[in-house]
Amino acid sequence: MHIAPSTGLAQHTGDMYAADTTTGTVGANIAALRKTREWTQPALAHRAGVSVSLLQKIEVGDRACLPAVATQLADALGVSVQVVYGQPYAESPVADETMSALRAAVRRYSQPDGETPDTDVLHADLRKASVLRAATQYRELAETLPSLINRATIHAHQADDPEAWALLVDAYSCAYTVAHRLGYPDLAELIVARQQWAATRTWSPIAQAASAWTEAGTFQTAGDYDGGMGVIERAIVLLSAAPSNNQQAIVAAGSLHLRAITLASRARNTAATAEHVRHASTLADQLGEEDMLCHNLTFGKGNTRLHQMASWIELDKPHQAVGMAEDLTRSGTGLPGLAPTRIGHLHIDAARAHLAAGNRDGALESLLEARRVAPQMARIHPMAREVLRVLVSLHRRAKPELTTLARWAGLHQDP
Repeated sequence: MHIAPSTGLAQHTGDMYAADTTTGTVGANIAALRKTREWTQPALAHRAGVSVSLLQKIEVGDRACLPAVATQLADALGVSVQVVYGQPYAESPVADETMSALRAAVRRYSQPDGETPDTDVLHADLRKASVLRAATQYRELAETLPSLINRATIHAHQADDPEAWALLVDAYSCAYTVAHRLGYPDLAELIVARQQWAATRTWSPIAQAASAWTEAGTFQTAGDYDGGMGVIERAIVLLSAAPSNNQQAIVAAGSLHLRAITLASRARNTAATAEHVRHASTLADQLGEEDMLCHNLTFGKGNTRLHQMASWIELDKPHQAVGMAEDLTRSGTGLPGLAPTRIGHLHIDAARAHLAAGNRDGALESLLEARRVAPQMARIHPMAREVLRVLVSLHRRAKPELTTLARWAGLHQDP
């Protein structure tokens, strides 16, 4: 497995606050990067456009480093967001050799090596991969992907019809999830390029919208929110050629608006966020009560509400997010048919909201629930780890369940 760099540093007498000394955490990473440049906290804060107080609290471990702030700090330091977060984490469930095999399969997009695959088996294996993706079983998914992508590529080249290329589009979407979630942005961008190449051969605006959704995700990961919005806007125009009453087209269009909600809220664009929430809600009303899946995109009333809840956190309105989280978690209200990948996100975002609202116990309870529903995702999700890091810092006295959770996530060091 990948071992994250050990970047924790001891106290620095020139700083008002000591850096978070837990190795591999955001506070320690930022402090280490800053000190290698011989910058003071005020100097970095000025370059990044954040307050000195916020930077001090992030470094010491008393404030979570939200994605937008991590982007500002990464840009100022001249590194990627993944370096700030310390990805890929030592706790990654996927072995190095598996990721190398996946990279090799993606690389051989124009000259796949192997025999003609059994199409029935190929379709069945892709359905299994989609199930693993939705269940956040990243280790099992990653182990199946090299063979799946190789066989899907062979089939696409040999059949050379829209259905075969659409199958490859879906295989690439599963691969993107693994690369993105485990912290391999370069591989994720390569996968997106391959997915776009396959999508153009489907002659389907829906498949191309699915590839645009993943493309916008690479912009989101890099903190280029305006660039991601541009991808979404172009994709929505292209998708307008599809029949408006087609359920797959509704899922694709709605998913694009959900991505836009995240992008706009992280860019602190309240008006654009509200506009995309409105569009997504209107589209969701055209579907049934349960969310639908198309090209591994999940859309409906439930996922729309989850994205709206997360947007309140990015817009510094945690109490609104807490209210929505409580409504959504109460007996599963408003979430029929959603897979663990979405329910896990709900609890991680609820933890973020509770922490921002000052409810540490609520934050811990939400993290524990995220681990129960989607353990592999909860262990390596940057925001879950950030909330846990801050909880560990703020609890000056031992709290058994918190210590156990932190040790499980690799964020606790025994004396």
